[in-house]
Amino acid sequence: MKVSPIPPRAADWSVRIVSVETSAVLVAENTWMGTRMDPPLLMISINKLQDGHLKDTAANILANEEFVVHIADEEIAAPMHHCGRNVPREVSELDEVGLTSTPSAMVKPPRIREAPVAFECRLSETIETSSRYIFIGQVVWLSARSGLVDTDRWRVNLRHYRPVARFGASYYIRTSDRFEIEDSQASKHHNQESFDRL
Repeated sequence: MKVSPIPPRAADWSVRIVSVETSAVLVAENTWMGTRMDPPLLMISINKLQDGHLKDTAANILANEEFVVHIADEEIAAPMHHCGRNVPREVSELDEVGLTSTPSAMVKPPRIREAPVAFECRLSETIETSSRYIFIGQVVWLSARSGLVDTDRWRVNLRHYRPVARFGASYYIRTSDRFEIEDSQASKHHNQESFDRL
């Protein structure tokens, strides 16, 4: 309830190493956000269990210092949500929901082939509170679905990008209903003067 009034958060998975072998284990209940552009940083917050023990995600990030964060879109929203189910550690959530893993470019944890965007991260900083771990990771590689990024202008092709956001519990929203707010001429003039003064 304490975070429910916050506008929708990006729906994501975190993928991490769970053993000596490289494998994908997914979690869909974490909170994350981008925090900086240069260098690019992501923050992921993971609750501690009621008995004080660590979730597998947090334990493996601490042990391996690498992780991958994915964006989920409408096409794979349902599989992403179902990855939040509790399953034994030896069970692959990917197999359970019909998704596939593929090797990452720069880190050991694999990425999800069907995800439109995957941020490969190396752990930069860890913050521990009484109830959670907050991990800040530096993005070392970004993988995007073919055609999603216009490599001539280095812009995301929004016509083909439909990420979903989580409202809370089992509620999500689409991002397909979009609108643009144009600056007035006065605002544009004011903004230009502001830039000129910098």
